[in-house]
Amino acid sequence: MEFLDIVDDNDQVVGQASKDEIYAKMHPHRIAHVLIFDQEGNMALQLRSESVSFCPGHWSTAVGGHVQSGETYEEAARREYREELGTESELELIGRDLYEVTERPKKFLATYKTIYDGPFNPDPKDVSAVKYFPVEEIKRMAERGEKFHPELLYILKKYFI
Repeated sequence: MEFLDIVDDNDQVVGQASKDEIYAKMHPHRIAHVLIFDQEGNMALQLRSESVSFCPGHWSTAVGGHVQSGETYEEAARREYREELGTESELELIGRDLYEVTERPKKFLATYKTIYDGPFNPDPKDVSAVKYFPVEEIKRMAERGEKFHPELLYILKKYFI
């Protein structure tokens, strides 16, 4: 069972709970994302598998996931990178933001970026594909209403489009 830290409005840890309880009781918690760019500046997106519980078949950040209890954002980002794509590279923090949407708990999102041209070894249980796109094409995909994870849309609007 996965346990996450519950945080207050200042992103300070105030408790722990199971992931199921976090969502059932709408506790604020932490998420880490990694944006991967190739040498030409194209951004990698992950196509989530149809078997994931939230947003199956949606494009997402190349790496993303919950910060487990006791982990730092960077530790979580590195762990998720290894678990989802089977590799890692140097990470640079680009921002930490409070993310709030109706009917979902508050989340603090830490977003990292890296330059990495591959190869990837994605976990097929969670990841259907990883593909690089020019940022302008990602913007057009969003405008066309392609299925994007809501946190990806938030990050794109905040930092890129």
